[in-house]
Amino acid sequence: MSHTTLAPTYVVRTLGCQMNIHDSEHMAGLLEDAGYTAAPQGADVADVVVINTCAVRENAANKLYGNLGQLASVKAERPGMQIAVGGCLAQKDRGTIVEKAPWVDVVFGTHNIDVLPAMLDRARHNAAAQVEIEESLQVFPSTLPSRRDSVASAWVSISVGCNNTCTFCIVPSLRGKERDRRPGEVLAEVQALVSQGVVEVTLLGQNVNSYGIEFGDRGAFAKLLRACGEIDGLERVRFTSPHPAAFTDDVIEAMAETPNVMPSLHMPLQSGSDSVLRAMRRSYRSAKFLGILDKVRSAMPDAAITTDIIVGFPGETDEDFEDTLRVVEQSRFSSAYTFQYSPRPGTPAFELPELPKSVITERFGRLKALQERVSLAENEALVGRSVEVMVLDGAGRKDNASDRLSGRAPDSRLVHFSLPESESKADSAPRPGDMVTVELTRAAPHHLIADSALTGGPFSVRRTAAGDAWDASRGEGHDHGAGGCGSSCGTGAGAPAGPVGLGMPSLRAARA
Repeated sequence: MSHTTLAPTYVVRTLGCQMNIHDSEHMAGLLEDAGYTAAPQGADVADVVVINTCAVRENAANKLYGNLGQLASVKAERPGMQIAVGGCLAQKDRGTIVEKAPWVDVVFGTHNIDVLPAMLDRARHNAAAQVEIEESLQVFPSTLPSRRDSVASAWVSISVGCNNTCTFCIVPSLRGKERDRRPGEVLAEVQALVSQGVVEVTLLGQNVNSYGIEFGDRGAFAKLLRACGEIDGLERVRFTSPHPAAFTDDVIEAMAETPNVMPSLHMPLQSGSDSVLRAMRRSYRSAKFLGILDKVRSAMPDAAITTDIIVGFPGETDEDFEDTLRVVEQSRFSSAYTFQYSPRPGTPAFELPELPKSVITERFGRLKALQERVSLAENEALVGRSVEVMVLDGAGRKDNASDRLSGRAPDSRLVHFSLPESESKADSAPRPGDMVTVELTRAAPHHLIADSALTGGPFSVRRTAAGDAWDASRGEGHDHGAGGCGSSCGTGAGAPAGPVGLGMPSLRAARA
């Protein structure tokens, strides 16, 4: 660390899924509690650079070592700089990372992110790399300090780990068996977030609808959704990800009957072929999957359903792939995260013979084209409707030539909307977290356009506590000291940009 009277700076680079994003927010919170400060907005390097890794996505190792290779030359010219590697790939590769990249100072795993500041201190004191990997969870991440990347929205972890044994997935071996938080702890965290101005929470777990099994209540997840509906000021509740095998009717009923639980559902299909699902150890079949979607849409006709699909799993035949296309056509997903199968060392499927790359690529192209058509048709059916859009944090312009802002509809679709001339000035424009009612005027496969305000169509703004918190974060009146919100609020100056490079996975990115 450079010798300076200023607080040392940090950056967290995140590679991976929502779990990694949530963990990165806690890494940032831990560092701030330890006296570090966020690097300036847009900075890519700092006194401490933490890389939070993924082991699920394709080329995860290449992404890590590409990042480390870029940082090697930076560190050589920046005395005292430290580099830490955490997350799933760190849990998996352990000391190998330091062997391949000896300029790394700290390696820590998914079960002990709480040790990050102490390990940085120890590495600096000993002038030697520190590697510490625990085999089981030591401290539940949600009990740790957090610095969020968003003022209006927050992740709330309800469980960690997974008890499933899908043959393509390495998550259980890296995250461990499922551990559930008690409902009272979850609801207390949600209430605390709402008191800080959060209006939207996403309940997070590897398999949220198995929540409660650890403490003996199989109906706990539906009860948790209903309890979230009792929290004043909480406007939107989402969750990810469920497993079709354990998705029960009580959850559908709770979604439909709880006004602030949004009509959006991520339901991983993985394959539409029953034989491939069997080979994947996915304990449901395509008929059950389609039946769940029918029940969801019967209870919530406007629900938007997204999914995950793997193309080219070992042994997938032409007939198997045609079954996937058939199920996708019937499912009418609003969007799909699809990716080409690639073997992961440590998974049961790793030893299976792979399909030719050309076959996988051709199938992937056909699936992508089908889903693009479906997504466009589903979005076009919404044109002419009025929707209430939550303005996104950092909702910069869609492009340089447009004055549109961006937000999410209740069903989580992305909407780019125009402002009336009277609202376009910075002091009167909707703030991140505010709710804007607009009419949808045009559709594309991955977003909707709402330009009705330019022609005198519907347009109204409802100011929210999140918008107020965003305003406060830009001024001098926000108290981060004793008796204030503390470093966990994530609304300090510059907070909308944040020190944590999060960013949600893009469409068709590989997912756990």
